Amino acid sequence: MATWYHESDADPSALEGRRIAVVGYGNLGRPAALNLRDSGLEVVVASRQDADGRQAREDGFEVLDIADALARYDVLWFALPDEVLTDMLAPANSVRPAPGALLCFSSGYPLAFDLVKPPDDVDVVLLAPRMIGARIRALYTQGKGFYSYVSVEQDATGDAQRRLLALASGFGTLRSGALHVSAADEAVLDLYVEQTVGPLLGAAVLSAFEVGAARGLPPDALVLELYLSGEMGATWDAFAERGFFPGVRLHGHSAAFGGFLRLADVDQEALRRRFTETLEDISSGAFARRFQEELAAGSPTKALIDAMIAGDDPLSRAEAEVRASGRSGAARS
Repeated sequence: MATWYHESDADPSALEGRRIAVVGYGNLGRPAALNLRDSGLEVVVASRQDADGRQAREDGFEVLDIADALARYDVLWFALPDEVLTDMLAPANSVRPAPGALLCFSSGYPLAFDLVKPPDDVDVVLLAPRMIGARIRALYTQGKGFYSYVSVEQDATGDAQRRLLALASGFGTLRSGALHVSAADEAVLDLYVEQTVGPLLGAAVLSAFEVGAARGLPPDALVLELYLSGEMGATWDAFAERGFFPGVRLHGHSAAFGGFLRLADVDQEALRRRFTETLEDISSGAFARRFQEELAAGSPTKALIDAMIAGDDPLSRAEAEVRASGRSGAARS
């Protein structure tokens, strides 16, 4: 049976007198710190002395050195990329959290694949929101919630669950609900969807644009039709709000009929085999090992990825034309 947590399950007093440090002030760290502070908790930010650190100071936070926060603070919420966190918490690192501290991870990846080894005398929990950072903050300020995965991975103090739910409450996620999912399952779920549905959607968009443009369809209209108008995003929102199949009913009969016909053309058995292989590769830890090898080699594929998404391509140029036209039209109005 699935275990869900809501506001009624949280005891805010579990964090009374606790010193909370949000480590990192990027896409997730900023909304996490702001939401916790607006919920009445005392929060500092641990960050490098860079643009993120300057933004935290502008937002009114005390900004500490990361090593200082690790050694002194009772609650440490890590909002850093997995590869950065893995280096920071490596066993060879001399800086370690204080006994009894609560270490909160935003991703199960470092724990699932044994990339970090927290000390035995600290609590280790997972609080992984299923929403992008900017939207998290917007929903919180509107009095709304968002979903998260939560779990206790190590309970050294006997109080890890209470402190986790108090943190989740201050974050704002319990307004919607938090689902118990282990760090191992969260990591596999996240990677599985990223590496199955994600690439297929990307390939579908690129292929549809290329084929349509080659047949003489207007490139700017193609990018509008595919995603830039926001209609496709609204369709996915409808899946979230109404359900997958009820969301389909929001479109006309011709759309449903065409989709029904073309779905039959898809080799779903081949797709299932490919997804099964991908899931096995992730679950076995093979992907994580390859990623660690990639990092150790200096991330050689990053340059290829950066070049591919640099924006010097027909699709990106069509996007730019649509956006420029929209701005000029707004200026005239």
